[in-house]
Amino acid sequence: MELSPERLAAQGADAPLQPVYLIAGPELLRVLEAADAVRAMARAQGIGEREVFDADGRDFDWGQLQSAFNAPSLFSPRRLIEVRLPSGKPGKQGGELIQSFCADPPPDVVLLITAHEWSRSHQGKWSDAVAKTGTLSVAWAIKPHELGGWVESRLRARGLRADAEAVQVLTERVEGNLLAAAQEIDKLALLCAEGQTLDAAAVQSLVADAARYDVFRLAESMLSGQAGPAMRMLAGLRAEGEQVAALTPILIKELLRCATLARAQARGGNLAAEMKSQGIWESRQAPFRRALQRHANPQHWERFVAEASRVDRIAKGRGDGDPWRVLERLLLAVADARAVRLLAA
Repeated sequence: MELSPERLAAQGADAPLQPVYLIAGPELLRVLEAADAVRAMARAQGIGEREVFDADGRDFDWGQLQSAFNAPSLFSPRRLIEVRLPSGKPGKQGGELIQSFCADPPPDVVLLITAHEWSRSHQGKWSDAVAKTGTLSVAWAIKPHELGGWVESRLRARGLRADAEAVQVLTERVEGNLLAAAQEIDKLALLCAEGQTLDAAAVQSLVADAARYDVFRLAESMLSGQAGPAMRMLAGLRAEGEQVAALTPILIKELLRCATLARAQARGGNLAAEMKSQGIWESRQAPFRRALQRHANPQHWERFVAEASRVDRIAKGRGDGDPWRVLERLLLAVADARAVRLLAA
């Protein structure tokens, strides 16, 4: 079966243990909490022996894992065996071994597999076997428009309530950073009375500004059409002492990708195939699709690339102007089609 990480974590320590779990996804906090819930269930049900295997390279010996499945338990009737698979790809040998385990799970073993990378392309016979025999839980990245709901749900789980404005303030302060959000909510639970309803003023006074400002999130917000968050991130990067010249290579790379995609779209090509060839996996395609809806004309993207190159030259002292101001106008133009006129200013 398939369960969200939150539903898996909420099952309770006495929930029946499945023979195998696969918890995977790019949102590390959700993966960790769901895996911790499985470990807690195992401990509560008398599993006192745990083995961990780091399958983080091609040279991992899957035979060691096979031997562990077959070895007798030394300290308790059942064992928890964990396989850490960061890439989410066990390869042919690993996939076949996991399928074999799922076909006939040893009665004394619970298998927990965790992975940090995951997309539709990672799924295969081995993950289907896990879903059929045990539990598959995918921790997809929380999208910007989903973050408020996630924050509100987590506040309720900690015995707190917050009005809409307070949720928005907290969401903006920890933009995109679930770990920071979780830490701030835990702090609020300690400082506030259970059942208390928080307003914006209370959140502003209690929550630190832990927004994760990085160029990758900046590019995602730009492409997604989120002008406000993009401006906040840019201001945060500037306040942290970041240099424009350090930001432009990633931004230019994403703009060049969009230019290529726009040309493919204009000639009626297969956009999904073109994205794949550009190394844009399914989990990252939505911002690019939204950007192409706003700017379908390939010439727009060629202009954006040229403007980004101009920003880079200014930042390196080879052009006139304020690189932060010019970069801000570029981000706005990409995020909002109505702001393209700013580039001529």
